[in-house]
Amino acid sequence: MKVVVEADGGSRGNPGPAAYGALLRDADTGEVIAERGEAIGRATNNVAEYRGLIAGLELWAEHAPDADLEVRMDSKLVVEQMAGRWRVKHPDMVPLHARAGEIAPSGTTWTWVPRAENAAADALVNQALDGPSRSEALPPADDVVAAPAAPAKDANPLIGWRGGLHGDPTTIVLLRHGVTASTVRKLFCGSGGSDPGLTAEGEAQAVRAAAWIDRTLDVGAIIASPLRRTQETAGFVARELGLDVSLEPGVAEAAFGEWDGHTFAEIMERWPDELQAWLGSTSVAPPGGETFDAVYERVREARDRLLDQHAGRTVVVVSHVTPIKMMVRLALDAPMPIIHKMELAPASITTIAWWPDGTPSLRNFSVVPE
Repeated sequence: MKVVVEADGGSRGNPGPAAYGALLRDADTGEVIAERGEAIGRATNNVAEYRGLIAGLELWAEHAPDADLEVRMDSKLVVEQMAGRWRVKHPDMVPLHARAGEIAPSGTTWTWVPRAENAAADALVNQALDGPSRSEALPPADDVVAAPAAPAKDANPLIGWRGGLHGDPTTIVLLRHGVTASTVRKLFCGSGGSDPGLTAEGEAQAVRAAAWIDRTLDVGAIIASPLRRTQETAGFVARELGLDVSLEPGVAEAAFGEWDGHTFAEIMERWPDELQAWLGSTSVAPPGGETFDAVYERVREARDRLLDQHAGRTVVVVSHVTPIKMMVRLALDAPMPIIHKMELAPASITTIAWWPDGTPSLRNFSVVPE
């Protein structure tokens, strides 16, 4: 006989109210043998996922201890750590990993599946959070601070800093990619151009940034622009944190059209009138390229998606000079010309927190990890 454990865990806030879900299924018939879901109080996503795994393994031990076992989860971190391919570094994970290892039989098959293929376990997580047991995941009534009414339009704009009243912020950690050959030569290099990869120096910068993020932040997700240099930089962060990388086209570099691969001096010589018009208005595009106004709009839309998909979490977004400047402009509610007054170092970190009431807070700008 062969059985399958499907397990999941989730935290609304990371950390925040958390729960796990697990079920044991006959591998041949697909019939569910047993299932379990439970709210576990305040915890991170990773802790909840490990708790789901342990619950699933306990179901195997209770109902089918002689059966061959396959574990399926959509957590790449948990699957890779249990398979022995990734190290367990976070202190909260060490005892959970050890407990799961004690229960799991020798020869367990560890399988990562997309989130859509783990829907049954995910449903148990949400039932545990939303059902009668959800009270177990909340603080005692005496500790709950009632949320105030929505502020009037002329209310103090610093109200968003009062996180205890409004919940946890969504923190976007903007990491510029490491240097490429185009960076060194100071070439215009945008979307639709040569798409270079990192140099050896750029890889070393990405390694330092990844180590800084690992020791400083509790990151729930990694997002990168589709360009090669950002994906390569994100890859170093992903390996350090044990997370997957998702792509977000909205944070790709501006398209510079015919100017791509040229220096500023070369553009000044070959396209003097076009350059003058481009410098004079953000609504003017390079020949065959993209306006800064258009970049701003897609970055704003990407920001909205990030806040919606990762509410209350800290996410690393690996991007480029122009989109990062646009994100800072959004946070400061500043006029467009401010983008010409910022300088971003390669592999530098800029952090912006957005509170649930919409108030942003620029926490740092162009910090170069050492």
